[in-house]
Order: sequence, then structure tokens, then C-alpha cells
Amino acid sequence: MELTFIGKIAVYALPVIFAITVHEAAHGYVARHYGDMTAHAAGRITLNPLKHIDPIGTILVPLLTLLAGGILFGWAKPVPVNFSRLHHPKRDMLWVAAAGPGSNLVMAILWALAYKISGGLPAAAAVPLSLMAQAGVMINVVLMVLNLLPLPPLDGGRIAVSLLPHPYAWKFARVEPYGFVILLVLMFTGILGKIMGPPIDAMINLISWFIS
Repeated sequence: MELTFIGKIAVYALPVIFAITVHEAAHGYVARHYGDMTAHAAGRITLNPLKHIDPIGTILVPLLTLLAGGILFGWAKPVPVNFSRLHHPKRDMLWVAAAGPGSNLVMAILWALAYKISGGLPAAAAVPLSLMAQAGVMINVVLMVLNLLPLPPLDGGRIAVSLLPHPYAWKFARVEPYGFVILLVLMFTGILGKIMGPPIDAMINLISWFIS
């Protein structure tokens, strides 16, 4: 079914909002669990999307990538985490970082189940739900794979810092100020799509098998 640009916005809006909101709230929740109250004090452990939306990263950039027809790309306002306040900073960093991609995996599975359920509904409800569910699966898988790339300040970069021995972790963490620039270069040169394509396809196939 070919959608107009406005139709795409209608289909993708809710899955995008859920994906970024739950992702960021999950970071804050796990950080609080391990002793850092920074996100809690800032009111960021919430499912209120207005607390997490970045006008450029959450609205403008996804609209442009949607219009261009490439991999949907965007970001939210990062939840503030003071890793030094965690009970065991280096070890607990892994769980705080993994919480975001983990939440996207759960949401991708839930959207896949919604797609399966849509098949038994009347056409008036089945069509919009199936389209939104497909978008929800894709958005969450893309966010999960993107954030697991081992590049600080992405979640995968923080996971790598947590797992690496201290001398190497310290050196690797120094890449963080340049990480976002590296990511943009990879995106605009098309390299990012080539890196992310195979794991995205593999994860979607795995989820499809899981719910079949």
C-alpha cells in the first residue's frame, strides 16, 4: 500500500514517540535502580513524550529521512546520568546503557504481536493497525541496532567502555566528543546504512520467527 507523505507521518508518529520515550525512560529507571537519582530529580523517568522530545532530532531529522526514503534516523534528549553515582560505576554502566536498546527490543516484539492480531480484525481497524505495527517493528529495530553500535556516546559505546579493561576503556571513552560527528559522516556517506542493514534484517526475521 503506497502512502502519501502525510500518511507516513500519521503511521509513524505514534511508534516514534513510544520508541524514544520508553527508551529514554528506561535509561533513567535503571540508573535510579543502581543508585543515580539524576534523571529522577530532573523529572525524566516518565512516559510523557514532551520531556524527551528534541525538536531537531525527534521531529525534523526523522521527517527529512522519511521524506528521503532512507533509514529512519533521529534522537531524543539524552536522559542525564551521573555514572559516578552508580553503586559500581563501570559495571552498572552496562545495564544503564543496555536498558534503552532492550526496551526497543521489547517494543518491537509487542508491535509484531499487534501486527499478528490485526489479521483478525475488521478491515477498517486492521489496515491502520497493521501499517502502524510494521512501522513500530522497523523503528524499534533500527533504534536498537543503531544504539548498539560500539561508538560513544551511543549505548553500544558505553557498553563497550563497561566491558573493556580500565586502560582501554579510558582511551575508548575519549572518542565520545567526536562520536556524533562520526555518526553523521557515516550516515551521509551511506556507510551507516550498509553497516546497519544486515543486523536489522536479521533481527526482523528473528522477531517474525518468534511470533509465527
